[in-house]
Amino acid sequence: MIYNAEVRWGFCFLRYNSYSFIKLQTKKSLGTKMLKSINPTTEEEIHIYNEMSETEVSKIISASYNAFLNCRKTDFQTRVKYMKNAAKILRSMKDRYAELITLEMGKPINQSNAEVEKCACVCEYYAAKAEIFLADEIILTDATKSYVTYKPLGVILAIMPWNFPFWQVFRFAAPNLIAGNAGVLKHSSNVTGCALAIEEIFHKAGFPEDMFRTLVVSSKTVKPIIENDNISAVTLTGSVPAGKAVASMAGAVLKKTVLELGGSDPYLILEDADLEKASDICVNSRLLNGGQSCIAAKRFIVVESIYKEFEKLFIQKMKAKKMGDPFNPENDLGPQAKTDLRDELHKQVIKSIETGAKVLLGGEIPKSKGAFYPPTVLSNVVPGMPAYEEELFGPVAAFIKVKDEEEGIRTANKTSFGLGAAVFTINAERGERIAKERLIAGCCFVNDFVKSDPRLPFGGVKESGFGRELSFFGIKEFVNIKTVYVK
Repeated sequence: MIYNAEVRWGFCFLRYNSYSFIKLQTKKSLGTKMLKSINPTTEEEIHIYNEMSETEVSKIISASYNAFLNCRKTDFQTRVKYMKNAAKILRSMKDRYAELITLEMGKPINQSNAEVEKCACVCEYYAAKAEIFLADEIILTDATKSYVTYKPLGVILAIMPWNFPFWQVFRFAAPNLIAGNAGVLKHSSNVTGCALAIEEIFHKAGFPEDMFRTLVVSSKTVKPIIENDNISAVTLTGSVPAGKAVASMAGAVLKKTVLELGGSDPYLILEDADLEKASDICVNSRLLNGGQSCIAAKRFIVVESIYKEFEKLFIQKMKAKKMGDPFNPENDLGPQAKTDLRDELHKQVIKSIETGAKVLLGGEIPKSKGAFYPPTVLSNVVPGMPAYEEELFGPVAAFIKVKDEEEGIRTANKTSFGLGAAVFTINAERGERIAKERLIAGCCFVNDFVKSDPRLPFGGVKESGFGRELSFFGIKEFVNIKTVYVK
C-alpha cells in the first residue's frame, strides 16, 4: 500500500508476522516519486511514501517561518510546558515508539527503549535549563546599560541519519524549539515513520503545528531547501561527503551550519588497565546499535605487553553476544539498517583481509535473510587498510598493536577523524592527562565508552565536523548573540 507523506496521523499499531507496523490515515496523493521503508530484519517492504513536491515543501517552510514569527513572542514558561509535555508523551508511548525504531532500522528492542527514554531526558533537561542558559548577560562598559541577549534565528533545517532515528532529532529539536526557533526535518527515507511520529509528538505537546515539520524528500532535493530564503541555518549529522556538500551549499548562501560527521574512535588500552572491565566496555561499545554509531569504539590500540590477554578476553566476550531478531530482548545484535550498508561494510573487511589483516572472529555474511553481519574481529591491522583508515560502520573491531603509551597516542591521533576517543588505565590521573592534553577529539573518555549526554557538549574536530550539540553550548549554536548598548 502507498501512503501519502503529508499526513496527520495517530498511532494504530497492528501485529503482523510478530512485528508492529503503523497504519497511516491518508489524504489524496500529492507526489509522483516514492520513498521506500524496508524492514532490515525480514527485507520486506514496510511502507512506500509519496515524496513531497517542491511546491509543497516551499509552503511548509513558509508556514514554519510564519509560525516562528508568532511563537518567538511567547514566553519561556509556555515553551517549557510544551517541552515537558513532549517528555510525558515519549514515556507514555515508549513501547510503541521503540517498536517503530526497531522495525525501521533494526536496533535491538532494549536499546530502542533506552533511546526513547533518552529523548524524554533531553526534553526535561532543556525545560529546566533553557531560560537560565539564555538569560541576558550584563556587561559593564561605559554605557548606562550594556548586555548580551540571545534571540532565536528562525527556521532551522535538520538533516538527520537513521542510526538513532529519535535521539538525533530530539537533541537538535529540544534546545531549538525551546529557544524559539522553528524546525524542519529532512530525515533518512528508511525511517520516515519515525520522522512523522516525532512531528506528531511535538504537535500533541502543544507546539504550534508549523513550528516543527517533517519534509518527506530525498537527498537530491536538499540544495533548494537550503537556499530557501526562509531557512536560517542548517544542522547535519551524517557522513563526511554529506557534510562537505551541505557546508558548501550553506556557505554559498551564508547560512550557519553545525556538522556532526563520522568517527573512527580509538580506544587506547594501556599496560595497567583493568582488562576484565576494559574488555566488557569495549565489546559493548563496539556492538551498541549494531556498531552503527559515529562514537562507537572502532580501533582498539593495545600496548603489546597485554595485547594477547586483552585480545583473548575481547574475542570470548564477542562470541558470547547473541545475534538475531531485534524484537527478542535476549538478543544483543540485530541486523544492520540496510543490506547495501551491510554489503559495503563487508567490502571493507574483505579489502583489509586482502591487504594483510587476519580474521579472528566473524567476517562472513550469514546465509539467512536480513541485513545481518556477525561480530567480527580483525588483527594485524596496519596503515593503508580500510580497517585502519576508514570508519567501519558496523560490528567490526580492528586491533592495532603498539609498543607503549607514546606510540599508542600517536596512532590514536593518526586519523582524519576527531569525534571521540577513550583511554583505559587504573591510574585515573594518567588517563585524565592523556584525555585532556594528548588525544585529539571532541569527546575524550577515561575508563568508559564514549557517549552523548544532554549535560555535556557533543561534537568533533577535523573531518568529524564542527559546532556543538547539547548542554549550554548546543543551545547557543542557533541563536543571535545580540549586543544591546544603551547610553
